[in-house]
Amino acid sequence: MAAGRVTAREATDRLANLPWQDLGFARVDHHRPLRSLGPEAVYARGKTPEQVARIGGALLAEGGAPILVTKAGHEHADAVLAVAPDAAWHPRAGLLVLKGVPVGPDAGSVLVACAGTSDLPVAEEAAVTAEAFGCRVDVLVDVGVAGVHRVLAEADRLRAADVLVVVAGMEGALPSLVAGLVSAPVIAVPTSVGYGAAFDGLAALLGMLNSCAVGVSVVNIDNGFGAGALAARMIATGRKVAAEGAEDAAGGAAGAAAEEVSGVGRGATGAPGAAR
Repeated sequence: MAAGRVTAREATDRLANLPWQDLGFARVDHHRPLRSLGPEAVYARGKTPEQVARIGGALLAEGGAPILVTKAGHEHADAVLAVAPDAAWHPRAGLLVLKGVPVGPDAGSVLVACAGTSDLPVAEEAAVTAEAFGCRVDVLVDVGVAGVHRVLAEADRLRAADVLVVVAGMEGALPSLVAGLVSAPVIAVPTSVGYGAAFDGLAALLGMLNSCAVGVSVVNIDNGFGAGALAARMIATGRKVAAEGAEDAAGGAAGAAAEEVSGVGRGATGAPGAAR
């Protein structure tokens, strides 16, 4: 308001919706960007298309980013696109991106690798989520352990990433293998792909939790969104720590330079004007 970008009435209306907005069926948290990496995502499953569209519209009205709708169906997409025609709809992933963060030239990199083509819906959810949070994303498809040479051939791409998201069903062995090849953190995502004894992803989940490799974290079954968001948060935290370290180093250098300048003209006793 002080800068003249909004009127006093507009500022009052925005303040009235903070920290949350009551839609009757949902309380939309508009303060989340102040505490976290971005606004809350809208989990569509179990919500009507109209409810999803109203929540998404309320978040969009506050201008935050990224704004994502997860586990959405075509009816959810139709309702959201009616109020946010610029939203991107990813039907295979069941994901809508109402607003994303631009990917900058210094953005961190996330590599998403999936064991099989059947894992692509979850892998795509992770990749689109990380990109919506402003990360550079690379995707490797069908590099499961049944043909281990396929993933070994991509070792350079694996090692170039700041964070890796590895998606697999069946026995869930791929994240442990990848983590043994790289120094970056690996986020393992079990999928519900597999036959009867896979128990809809439980076998892969337990396998990933028992990984032999160091540096593997595990999210829930089919939770591509959670993996993509966690990767973005890891990168954001690393950049914050690096920026704070650079500020401390600059402050230390400035202090040393000031001390050197103040010492000019002091003798051995430190007395001003004494011969050196």
